[in-house]
Amino acid sequence: MDGTGNAGDGGQGRPDGQERSDAADAPERPDRPDAPDGHRRREPHHPSMNARLNWLRAGVLGANDGIVSTAALVVGVAGATMNITAIVVAGIAGMFAGALSMGTGEYVSVSTQRDTERAALARERRELAEEPDAELDELTGMYRDRGLSPDLARQVALQLTARDALRAHAEIELRLDSGELTNPWVAAFTSFGAFTLGALIPLLFITLSPDAWRVPATFLAVACATAATGAISARLGRAPAGRAAMRCVLGGAFAMTVTYGIGTLIGTADGL
Repeated sequence: MDGTGNAGDGGQGRPDGQERSDAADAPERPDRPDAPDGHRRREPHHPSMNARLNWLRAGVLGANDGIVSTAALVVGVAGATMNITAIVVAGIAGMFAGALSMGTGEYVSVSTQRDTERAALARERRELAEEPDAELDELTGMYRDRGLSPDLARQVALQLTARDALRAHAEIELRLDSGELTNPWVAAFTSFGAFTLGALIPLLFITLSPDAWRVPATFLAVACATAATGAISARLGRAPAGRAAMRCVLGGAFAMTVTYGIGTLIGTADGL
């Protein structure tokens, strides 16, 4: 060791400044290959955003229902008769029948869900008022079961309870956001509108296409539309788009083929 107090062999006694310089010059290894700046990219998880994506995905699938059911109806009628008035009337009636059915069913379903959520929140609110210590112990136990140490679980439970006790219990115990209950009217109008928009596609194509091209044009339009809805719904759910699109296309084609065959058989038998 020299007079400066630095070791003289193996380069182990490099000055502190040199060590800091080397550390600063050393490239940082990215946590993920798609992060060019060396920082791990994290995708935020917002419950409200996830809920909106679920609503959007449900709307896309509602549109797919409108496309397939209306296309199967009008193609089936077209297989029985070439009377455009009969085809259009059947298509319009089917479109509104399906949209109203979807909207009403969604309203009833979501209303029941909301009543259940409200009852659960009311029960939780009552328990918090009557037995706050027991509820605090319960919340602590839930966070301890999720892997937190007893002390940290207690601290987290205390802080969340002080901020909003009902919301803290609703989120971890009931899997609910007390501030964002499902609105049945929004669900009903979303389903009604999505189904109607989807139903307009086959209805317009079979109405506006030349007589000889009504059914082929509708088949092609429905194939493209169902491929789009399948791909979009898969993307929103972060699933492979190609497989979902193929399933939707095959399902729509199968439905139209069956109804067209039935319509043709009925039309031939009745001489329509």
